Amino acid sequence: MEILITNDDGYTAKGFKTLVELCSRLGNVTAIAPKTAQSGMSAALSMGKPLFLNKESEGIMPSGNKITIYSLTGTPADCVKMAMNRVFSRTNKPDLMFSGINHGSNASSAAVYSGTLGAASEAAIYEVPAIALSIDTHDPDADFSAVEVWFRKLVDNYLKFPPGKGVFLNINFPNLPPDKIRGAKFAHQGEGMWINEFESYTTPHGEPFYWICGTFLDKAADAEGDHTLIEKGYITIVPHRIDSTSYEEKDRLSKKWQL
Repeated sequence: MEILITNDDGYTAKGFKTLVELCSRLGNVTAIAPKTAQSGMSAALSMGKPLFLNKESEGIMPSGNKITIYSLTGTPADCVKMAMNRVFSRTNKPDLMFSGINHGSNASSAAVYSGTLGAASEAAIYEVPAIALSIDTHDPDADFSAVEVWFRKLVDNYLKFPPGKGVFLNINFPNLPPDKIRGAKFAHQGEGMWINEFESYTTPHGEPFYWICGTFLDKAADAEGDHTLIEKGYITIVPHRIDSTSYEEKDRLSKKWQL
């Protein structure tokens, strides 16, 4: 099996290294990740500036599987494009693509901004099966033991019953040890948003500036929303699609509008 990996925390992040090790048990790994953290970049591309690709390491695992790790001075979506244009191709695709393991939840509205999911959506455009993985903590030394316990079971199910064309999975883990995980559930993207999103400061020279922060507002008491289930101790699996058309609204509005 040929596996492609990227993330949005950078190639030195613990979650990325953990995912590379887990995937090396399944097959050959090609990992192209941002040189520096690219959180919140969604599917942004680096237009109008050079991108520098550097091979950071390569080796052979005891299993015989090969690992090659690159860094790229770009976004997560850039990393996928680089992989598909310089390592793989449209006729020689990876069998699986993983993005993560992200330090921080990508549930609810975080999925809109996530570079982790942006990379997975880019892979889906290339028709490469893609899974985004995240854990609900920003701790750089996060405990990924629950991911390690559940990883193979999730992948085996994915391979046996893969999603349809243009669909990628957003899997989020609660920040809990394996024995505290209550199980895994399919969910939908929870309804929430961030409020009070800027703090005001002043430079020593008296110039005002702002720092993005914020408080999460849960907009709906939704028992099956991904962020709610994570808080209850469940791993959540949300199928996303690159076609974001609301077909229901398309049909409704086409009958109402006088055009």
